[in-house]
Amino acid sequence: MTALVLDAGALIALDRNDRTVWAMLRVAANNATEVSVPAGAIAQAWRDGARQALLARALKHCDEVPLDGALARASGALCGHASTADVVDASIAIIAAARSRHGHVAIVTSDPGDLSKLINMLNAPVRIAAI
Repeated sequence: MTALVLDAGALIALDRNDRTVWAMLRVAANNATEVSVPAGAIAQAWRDGARQALLARALKHCDEVPLDGALARASGALCGHASTADVVDASIAIIAAARSRHGHVAIVTSDPGDLSKLINMLNAPVRIAAI
């Protein structure tokens, strides 16, 4: 695996000390796999840093991808084409599709249905790892 992209469900699982997702993160670190987390997914999962030590620790090992103007516009446009409304999911799909140009990518998600639809719209070779 060249890259992982985590959605809010994966971040919440890390925060709840889900052993499966922590194992994915450890394997990624051991294999020098890039782990990306879109800023919108962080916003969906982050509630109280004083109580989210596990999530804070996990994020130290991730590339936090900002939701800049270009990504925001592309995410909105993808939502329009896919007839969906979740711009954070759209940003996750776009980031994963971009990473897939350089190797294998998987999105770690608790919501595989919506992300699969978006990935299919992008015609990107991205694997969905449901948790």
